[in-house]
Amino acid sequence: MTEVNVHEAETQLSNLLHRVAAGEEIVIARSGNPVARLVPVEEPPRRLMGLDEGLFVVPDDFNEPLPDNILSEFER
Repeated sequence: MTEVNVHEAETQLSNLLHRVAAGEEIVIARSGNPVARLVPVEEPPRRLMGLDEGLFVVPDDFNEPLPDNILSEFER
């Protein structure tokens, strides 16, 4: 991990971003005290469709009106 001061980060931002994109972590410090860390953005994992297929079946009465005792709980 490399540490740079704020002035260097301001003047060399493009170069620092290239280094971060290559996997390096860079700490930005003000007066020798770390204040920020530049790290590569991690790509979210791809979602696989159909993994839960068959785990839930929509009941036949899905679109029927709710019973009055349950409906009243939503109307408070």
